[in-house]
Amino acid sequence: MPKVSKRLKSANKKRPADALPLSEAVATLKSFDAAKFDQSVEVAMRLGVDHTQADQIVRGSIVLPNGIGKVQRIVVFAKGPAAKAAEAAGADHVGDDELAKRIMDGWTDFDVCIATPDMMKTISPLGRVLGPRGLMPSPRAGTVTPDPATVVNEYKAGKVEFRNDKGGNVQAIVGKLSFDNDKLAANIAAFVDKVVAMKPSAVKGIYVKSVYISATMSPSVRLAV
Repeated sequence: MPKVSKRLKSANKKRPADALPLSEAVATLKSFDAAKFDQSVEVAMRLGVDHTQADQIVRGSIVLPNGIGKVQRIVVFAKGPAAKAAEAAGADHVGDDELAKRIMDGWTDFDVCIATPDMMKTISPLGRVLGPRGLMPSPRAGTVTPDPATVVNEYKAGKVEFRNDKGGNVQAIVGKLSFDNDKLAANIAAFVDKVVAMKPSAVKGIYVKSVYISATMSPSVRLAV
């Protein structure tokens, strides 16, 4: 069993047993003993969905109102004017066949992958590399688009993607622990509201079973929903 640090033991003692309103939950999370770096904050939602049913998949994206406190590294598969526009928007790497070969050879030093529809034949073989890492472009996530420059701008502004896993869990980074309480709370609320609004009509019974927030090296705090 891994050894638990004194800092984490101290934080666990402060962890409330009950679910808290959002503002109190954020304040509690920030009250835990700080690590020596600016931790990322994540929201994790447990949903009452059946991942084996296509009509119960919860997948999408959202531009958080206050960003995520991180500059995302973006690659774009595009040609011609779309490629030039993506470069002008700040994409870190733009290309086609050569970029695909580089990724096929194992390079995945990026956070987001965007493609224009005409590049799907080029990127389809990359599924085995990008899929397991959650980086494969998808029309549903908005990363397959004829206007990659707009999507690059959105990710640079703080857009995050999400998709439920086999356990029905949806999670995403929503900021940094150094964010002002109000800004962090606004990001969390925006993410939760987005997922709630996407409730599949096929879901019966309780949709949102629980919501937790946590930092990179802290206990989680349950939100009252």
